[in-house]
Amino acid sequence: MHRVLLIAVPLFTLCMALEWWWSRRHGRDTHDLADSLSSLSQGLMSLAVAAVTPLFQTGLYAGALPHVALVPASVWSGWWGWAAAIVVYDFCDYWLHRVSHESAIFWAAHAVHHQSERFNLTTALRQESFYAVMGAPFFLPMALLGMPVHLYLGAGLFVLLYQFWIHTELIGKLGWLDRVISTPSNHRVHHAVNPGYLDKNYGAVLVIWDRMFGSFALETEPCVYGTVKPLHSWSPLRAIGQFYGELFRARAGHAALA
Repeated sequence: MHRVLLIAVPLFTLCMALEWWWSRRHGRDTHDLADSLSSLSQGLMSLAVAAVTPLFQTGLYAGALPHVALVPASVWSGWWGWAAAIVVYDFCDYWLHRVSHESAIFWAAHAVHHQSERFNLTTALRQESFYAVMGAPFFLPMALLGMPVHLYLGAGLFVLLYQFWIHTELIGKLGWLDRVISTPSNHRVHHAVNPGYLDKNYGAVLVIWDRMFGSFALETEPCVYGTVKPLHSWSPLRAIGQFYGELFRARAGHAALA
């Protein structure tokens, strides 16, 4: 896993630089220095926290696995076990992602990823690591299916890395693929605040889940990015605290009225 990340980090850096160069060369205004630096600083902060959070996530999964598994691990041996793990992980991630837009406490953790008013590859790195801790229980169905820890970790890494390339405006529509997998067109819709686009296209790898559960929308008009209530700040700490602060003030207000 660590070797994959050692390859991915410099590759992602190169891709971000190429995207910036290509957009500038072709007169596209897809990057803003302050916005990109804010997104990258969020990424660095999340990496620092991520040095600890996988211990919790993996420990929870590994601890639950022998007690809840309904299927022997041997069933998942072979290449198809990896394919099944990715599909099941992606299905679980769909519901975590959907709940993160429908639940205030989950949205407070997830909103950081949506605050940028630009949409480019740096946006993919704009994360808040506590979100991963909150979401860990959503993947316990994989333990019920008896999927070994290495499949859980491998599928999670694949789904995470896959989502990097879909954060760009430089790739247009991809025909029938837009109705099957998560593509840049589909993910632009997800990050947009246009009324017809809100809370759509949650799928990380597959948008089949969105089509099944009524949360799919095709890109039909230019996207306006950000959150319904804009951040108006480049501070990573304010970005993290924006919606947590709103939740605290709302709870304090209710307590005062009671």
